[in-house]
Parts: sequence; structure tokens; C-alpha cells
Amino acid sequence: MNSLLAQYLRPHSTSSMQDDVLIKELFLSHDPDGRRLDSEQVLRAMENIMCYATASEVPVSDEHGDAFAMNKASNIKVVGSQEPLGHTICKIAREILCKCSGEGDLHTRTMIVFDLVGNYRWDAKVVLVLAAFATSYGEFWLIMQLYPRNLLAVSVAMLKQLPCNVSMLKPRFKALSLLVKAMVEVTKCIIEFEGLPIAHLMMDKEMISTTKSHIFIAAYWVIRSSLNCSSHINDLIAMKSENPNSNAIAAWELSSFVSRLSSICSHLRRQVDACRQQTETKLHQKLVDLLKASQIDNQEVLHVLFALKNDFPLKDSSTQAKLGVSELKDKVVILLVSKPELLPLEKLFLLVHQTYDHPHNKNLEGSYKIVWVPISSSETWTDVEERNFELFSCSLPWYSVRQPQLLNSAVVNLIKQEWNFKEEPIMVVLDSQGMVTNSNALDMVLIWGTRGYPFSVTREIELWQEEDWTLPLMIDEIHPLLNKWVQEGRNICLYGSENKDWIKEFNAKMMEIRRLGLQVDMVFVGVKNPSEQVRNVLATINQEMHTTLLSFTEIQFFWYRLESIRKSKFRLGKVADTDHTLREVSALLNTEDSDNGWAVFGKGWPPDIVRLQGMQLMECLNLFPDWGGNVARHGLVGAIRNALGLAVSSEPCSHPNVLHYAEGSPEGIVVCEKCKRLLKMFVVYE
Repeated sequence: MNSLLAQYLRPHSTSSMQDDVLIKELFLSHDPDGRRLDSEQVLRAMENIMCYATASEVPVSDEHGDAFAMNKASNIKVVGSQEPLGHTICKIAREILCKCSGEGDLHTRTMIVFDLVGNYRWDAKVVLVLAAFATSYGEFWLIMQLYPRNLLAVSVAMLKQLPCNVSMLKPRFKALSLLVKAMVEVTKCIIEFEGLPIAHLMMDKEMISTTKSHIFIAAYWVIRSSLNCSSHINDLIAMKSENPNSNAIAAWELSSFVSRLSSICSHLRRQVDACRQQTETKLHQKLVDLLKASQIDNQEVLHVLFALKNDFPLKDSSTQAKLGVSELKDKVVILLVSKPELLPLEKLFLLVHQTYDHPHNKNLEGSYKIVWVPISSSETWTDVEERNFELFSCSLPWYSVRQPQLLNSAVVNLIKQEWNFKEEPIMVVLDSQGMVTNSNALDMVLIWGTRGYPFSVTREIELWQEEDWTLPLMIDEIHPLLNKWVQEGRNICLYGSENKDWIKEFNAKMMEIRRLGLQVDMVFVGVKNPSEQVRNVLATINQEMHTTLLSFTEIQFFWYRLESIRKSKFRLGKVADTDHTLREVSALLNTEDSDNGWAVFGKGWPPDIVRLQGMQLMECLNLFPDWGGNVARHGLVGAIRNALGLAVSSEPCSHPNVLHYAEGSPEGIVVCEKCKRLLKMFVVYE
């Protein structure tokens, strides 16, 4: 104890001798036992009371915001204590207003209060005393604001013998208001310093010792000022007359406290800012070093990211259980980083479908976890952002950071700078050793779902090596019946537009062709960024043409999927000139309304598709009597290619292509991926 205290004393400075004596006295009362509470939230509740107590400072009413704030305040708990927060505050308020108000000088009474809060950290000591004062102050003003309109308030005021007219007390209340604001500013400095992860970093010892000395003195003067304010409120009870001289003296006394606290705040703010800057620099570098080197497991990385202020920084959204980072040990961890509003609902549904509901997910249960890390658009979270976070964090089937507002600024800066988080959501993948294996796997997950496990860049490259521009790639898992059609090898036509006249003309021509014997299933997919016009088109198609397979939401899924395909290709450095898939998906995504529509014809096997649009599409359909007879021999896609001269020859080409046999795969014609000519089939046994 003596050695710990010695580092905060400065015997070489004669001007600090009184402070040193005070620090020694404060340390005698300081006996923390691990109790903790959300000091920032308690302080915010206290500020609300002080704001509403003075009618001129009442903000514009926001019923939803007020209800949300009250709900959060009512859920504040003291970790490590069996006593509810409300009981603790009431006990302190009772001691301040009753027992302490008339016993001894102000310093003695202040030290009695320090004994009451001895088991708490320095930030908790201060906010608990401020909260106790605020409740008494708020009760006083609640009665005065209701008086004389409310008979209950009148009766209580009479029993307490409160002054009927407070207009003469305005100078006193103005000085008191200024003092409360000064106390709040000093308290914010204390809370900020106590929240810095200095115990986990190699900090400048002299800087920390000096700052802590300032913290101790600041805490003392905030609590002493609180007692002084409480005394002034207590003096109003049974006040017989409003003496202008006594009010002037009281206002002067309060102003002297304002001056002292303002000076303390100025010095403390500089010290805390210096500590925060050093902390951010060192924490950022520590994170960079940890993420680059392979660790024994992912625990240290996750602890530095999330658990410096809280042993249970995560929560399970399905059960609301508080979780430690140990729950993620030996697992692949996907950090879903986004704004608090997350994603558009349709894209969010697709993400949930591709992870939680994906059939392959059962095989990987427990191998990976998604952790949602919401980042505010500004330095301070708004009520709207907090409500969005509460909504989504209680609804989604993955883990989330429990108090994202408390994320260290160094962590937020690393996410923005090292992982390039801007406004769009990203999914950063950490392997079981805590190394970053993919700085953004979001598009990979939207395309392949849990097939992408372990979601590394290497796995993404492997998946693309197995893929080509096919119907399964375009529509995988969007609709079960569509998947069934693909597996059965049926001819499928995907078509899109929002021009009703063109859609009617196209469907009329397709119905004519189908009557001639061509078996093809029609699937309308609208346009990119579908609007209400697409909803109207869906209704028209259902009534006049054919049953639409995809709903409006599933149409959005289709286009989100195509966007993810293009983004994934771009991220891997592919270009449309040399990548067939990127060229085709870009053509669809860049289709303009003026093109009057497009269609993709294909089937699950052989895996070849052809895209036509505008005049070329209608010309091809008009020529069906000429090329329709070739469908039986070349397949629908092959017949269309030959009709348009897209294949050089109907004879087999000489490009080798090994296709692995899969049980249940339909036999048929296979088209070369390079030249789109027919492949001659040979069976090879290994």
C-alpha cells in the first residue's frame, strides 16, 4: 500500500504538499473489491435529471427516445455487488442529506462519503454521489414544477415547508447549474481515464502517475461540490424568508466551487488527452503486431479487440446471454463490421439464409462464429443508432458486441484503416490462431454460404477455380423449385425488364414457341435495383402470362447475388477482358432499360448458357422455325448458338476438358468452355 501510494506523491513540490496529504487520506478510504458499473450510463441519466429540472433547458420531447433511455437506465447493474443500484444511490443520498448535512465541516463530511463508496473505482465513486445528489435535486424541482397546479405537490411542499416563490432564488440556482455542469465535465475526464486500457500496455509511468494524482484530487472536489450543492437544496426546506443577502452569499460560494473545478478540469483534460493519445498509438501497434503473427490461439487478439473493459464483451443474440471471448476459442471468427443499421433487410435476409439456414451449415456447426461489430457513423452514438443496435442484436442468429459504444477508439481506427471499413459492411475473417485470412468475405458468403468455410482468400480462389458462368452459379439456393429444375436438366429461360410492352411481346413469342414443342420454363427476374414498377410487372405476368416463380424479395436476392459475384471477381484482381464470368455478369448488371430486355437460356447440365438481349433476342426467336429442329441434337443453347453463328462448327473440338462424374448427373451434350463447340465424350477410369 505504501509503495503504491508513494508513486502518486510529489514531495519535491511545495505547492503540492496539501494535495499529497489529501491523497494519503483518500487512499485510506479506497478499498476496491471488483465492483463495477456503467459509469457513463449513470452519468447520462444524472444529466437528464438536471436538464429536465430546469424548464428552460428541457429539450424537444421525443417519446420513443425517452422511453428507450429510461429502459437502458433501468437496466444498469452493479457488477460484483448483491445490492441493486437504486438501493446504493438511495443510501448515499440519505447519508448526504440527513446524516452528513449537519455534522462537522465540509471536508469531514466529504471523507465520510468517500468511506461509503470505498469499494468502488474512482469513476464509480463520483457518478454514484452525483446520482444521489441528482435524485434529491430532481425530487425538489418535480414538486416545484407541479406546484401549485397539482394538489399532491402542494401538500408535499407544505409539509416540507418549501418556498412558494423561487424567483428570488434564481441567482443561486444559476450558480448551482454552472457548478453541476463543471462537475459533469470533470467526471467525464475521470470516466475516460478509468476506461483506458493502461494495464495492458507499456505506458509512460511518470505520465500515468501524474494523471492519477489529478484524478484523485478531481474526484475529491467533485464529491465535495456535490455535498455543497446538497446543502443548498437542504437549506431551502423550512426557509422562512427569502433574504437577498443570503442568496447572494450562497451564489458567491457556489461560484467559487465553479472556479476551482474549472481549473481542475483544464489541467486534467490535458493529462487525460495525452494518456489517450499514447494509449491509442500503443494499442494500435499492438493489434497490428498480433494480427500479423500466428498465435497459439485467437484469445489474445480477441481480448485486445473486445475485452479490455469487460470480461463479458459479447452476447448471444438468441439467448441474450453475456459471453466472454473464451467462447470463440479454436473457432474461425467472422467479424461482421457495419453501421448500426447493418444491411438493407432483403440483403440481411439473404445473409442469414446463406449462413444460418444454409443446408451445409449443419456439417460445420460449432466450427465458426459470426460476431457483429457495429460502428457508429460519428464519434458519439445517436439514439437512433442505439435503437437499431438493440433491435438487430436481439433478432439475428449470431453473436454481437454487447456494448459497441465502449469499443476503444484505437480498435475502431484499426478497423477503418487496416481493414478499410468505410460505410459498406465487411466480414473480416480470423482463423483459429487469430490471423486475418480474409479482409472481406461478405461477397464470398453471399455467393456460396457455408461452402466457403474457412472463408479465407485461398478458399475463395479455390471455389472460383471450380466455377464457371452457369445457371447454378446464378441462382443457387434462391428458390428450391428452381434448384430442382436445374438438377433435373430442364431448359430454363431467365429474362428481365421492367418494360411491360416488351415483356408481353416476349412472352407471346415464347408461348408460340412452346406450342411448337419446345420445353422451357420461364423465370422473370426483373431488373437491378427493382422498384414498384417490377411489383406491377409481377402482378401482370401472373394474371396474363405465366405463374411467376420468384417473389419480389427473391428477385432482389438474384441481383444481390450477381453484384457479389462481380465484387468478388474484382477483389481478386480479375478483369472482364480475360474473365468470362466477370464479363457476363457485368453485362447483366450494366443492362440499361433502353435495351428493352434480355434473356439467358440454359440448363443445369451441360453447364452452358447463352445470353441474348434487345433486337438480337427477338430476331433469334422469330427464326425458331429454322433452328428449332436442331434442339434435339445440339440442345437448346447449342441450337441458338448455331443459329446466330456463335459456334464456328458443329463438329467436336480438340480442347481437352476433364469432367468428374457425379452420381445423378444427367448425360448429354457438353459444350467446350473455350470455343463453345461440341465436345466428344470419352470415359476415363482411374
